[in-house]
Amino acid sequence: MQDNDIHQVIPILREAAKAWSPALVDDKGRKHEWGPYQVLIATILSLRTKDTLTAVVAPRLFVVADNPHDMITHSVDEIAEVIYPVGFYRNKAKSIIDISHRLIAEYNGQVPDELDELLKLPGVGRKTANLVLTAGFNKLGICVDVHVHRISNRWGYVETKTPEETEFALREKLPQEYWIEYNGLLVSMGQNLCTPTSPWCSKCPVFTFCDRGGVTRSR
Repeated sequence: MQDNDIHQVIPILREAAKAWSPALVDDKGRKHEWGPYQVLIATILSLRTKDTLTAVVAPRLFVVADNPHDMITHSVDEIAEVIYPVGFYRNKAKSIIDISHRLIAEYNGQVPDELDELLKLPGVGRKTANLVLTAGFNKLGICVDVHVHRISNRWGYVETKTPEETEFALREKLPQEYWIEYNGLLVSMGQNLCTPTSPWCSKCPVFTFCDRGGVTRSR
């Protein structure tokens, strides 16, 4: 993919994405169905967990507590029971309680809207912090998960080894007008079309722009 091709690729993906299942957290944030705290907690839940499961567990948790003050009235064991069977549910329950305590103690119960402050929260890495910025606050950020990392490299738009390298490469070359929506579009594409193995290249609306890096088998 040539650098300038991104200006054609993004509009094509916007249209194609209307037929795909949306990326859960991006979609809930964009529709203002979840606020920053819910976006943050749902993103913690979603780590190494499929959206289909997160879509069930997150609302179940938010019935119990959808703000840090209510969350800390529950024990780690109680939260773990509610969020089972998401991956690493016990560790995530502890992170959720720890984050909630930290938000109350240091941020008046509010989720900070700056990357550096978000990264100070327990269990929050760059992927989570950037998604809170974009989906929770509609602020500039580049969230890079496995789908974004894979597809950006598969296209040949970046050449990186890790998601963190991909984030910084995208910060250098991806026009800011696409930053907020980039994660949601590529996650949806990765879940529905550009899968890790045997992607649906025959159905891909941006096939002609793709270098197909690393693709050895496709449909």
